[in-house]
Amino acid sequence: MNSRRHPSLSWWYCGVLLAFLASGLHAQTLPSEVDVELRRAAVPSSAVGVLVQEVGAVAPLLTFNAQAALNPASTMKLLTTFAALELLGPAYTWKTVLASSAPAADVLNGDLVLKGSGDPKLVLENFWLLLRQLRQRGVREIRGDLVLDRSVFDLAPFDPARFDADPLRPYNVGPDALLVNFKSVMFRFVPDVERRIALVISEPRGASAPSVPRLVEGPCGDWRGGLRADFSNPARPVFQGVYPRSCGERHWPVSLLAPNQYLETLFRQMWTEAGGVLRGVVREGPMPADANVLAERQSPSLAEVVRDINKFSNNVMARQLYLSLPVELEHQPGSVERAERLVRAWLERRGLAMPELVIENGAGLSRLERISAGSMGRLLLAAFASPVMPEFVASLPVAGADGTMRRRLNGRSISGRAHIKTGTLTDVRALAGYVLAASGKRYAVVALVNHANAAGTRAALDALLQWVLERG
Repeated sequence: MNSRRHPSLSWWYCGVLLAFLASGLHAQTLPSEVDVELRRAAVPSSAVGVLVQEVGAVAPLLTFNAQAALNPASTMKLLTTFAALELLGPAYTWKTVLASSAPAADVLNGDLVLKGSGDPKLVLENFWLLLRQLRQRGVREIRGDLVLDRSVFDLAPFDPARFDADPLRPYNVGPDALLVNFKSVMFRFVPDVERRIALVISEPRGASAPSVPRLVEGPCGDWRGGLRADFSNPARPVFQGVYPRSCGERHWPVSLLAPNQYLETLFRQMWTEAGGVLRGVVREGPMPADANVLAERQSPSLAEVVRDINKFSNNVMARQLYLSLPVELEHQPGSVERAERLVRAWLERRGLAMPELVIENGAGLSRLERISAGSMGRLLLAAFASPVMPEFVASLPVAGADGTMRRRLNGRSISGRAHIKTGTLTDVRALAGYVLAASGKRYAVVALVNHANAAGTRAALDALLQWVLERG
């Protein structure tokens, strides 16, 4: 068209051009308050990737180094959980079953098969309810073996010490189609003032009672260090130190036992408490084709599982969810290769292709995983426009209120106005989520920091959130 005949169009094009230039100019400059905090932490701006964009807007409010491929730490869980919500649906559940080829009777004259489906949240109470169902069917004595069927996952051998040489930490537990209670032994320390000791109660109980630490006065402080724990013999953990009375009751989860050993210990304890007897051994094997289901336990919904994953940054649950994608979508054993292929195909279909993306386990507990702030921002914007948006956003920690953000930004004006997933590794600090600005506009916010001094950038990241609240 001839612009002389349509002067309004000329002004429109000029306005778009000016807005574009202004956006581009602003995009290259971090807010001064963020820059000051980065300098204070001795972190160069080149180590930071940032994207801030209003939900529904075409152009970002702020983009800085947004195409750089950076380690996202636990913010990678946003990719895994959003993909799962769309691909599996918020109501998706997992099932764990007890089955046998022998008829259900007071005495089960055959093997009992425990078949898992990768349930990320098969906690103690749910496992107990599963066994209770079997007792309610009238089964008391199991003459055969307890057979563990883990076939829905196809996994390479897992080394829990590989990530940080700390294999006893629950976050280092490997994925398992029969993961029960995150494979953790929970030690509970209860002060006994009269006897001047701390009672040690473990769940599940081991073959031998753990030693008892002395009760002392003084601040709680590093109470775990004071216990001088020795876990070299998993069957007999030793606590030969002291426990401060001021600590009250405390809990210490430890991934102490091998997978089969953990399940055997737990099953025998709970089955005995329910009045049952297991005569055989515990071994791995497939569920026979003629086996009948005697008891079944259904997991919480995926929406609830995703909430736990993101609110509390649960790495083990994220891995379980990631591996569950091919089980449901392709009816193939879950593997990291199959899961990655499905996630990348989903991104392509959604118009969210990310050429820089590197996925190792979908949880962010990785030195290898990479994504750009720009790609993470596009993911957040797509999630807000998705039918699963309510479940996704509700899964994110609320600043100053719950989850991993419960003690962060308390008393600040942004408290309660931001849904933010955080990420932390030795050289990584990250955040990604949504901020409701004072203007009433909602923004997707991403900030990734990869640097040896990343631990000192919390103030800079908080300043970015506050800036979005006030300037957005």
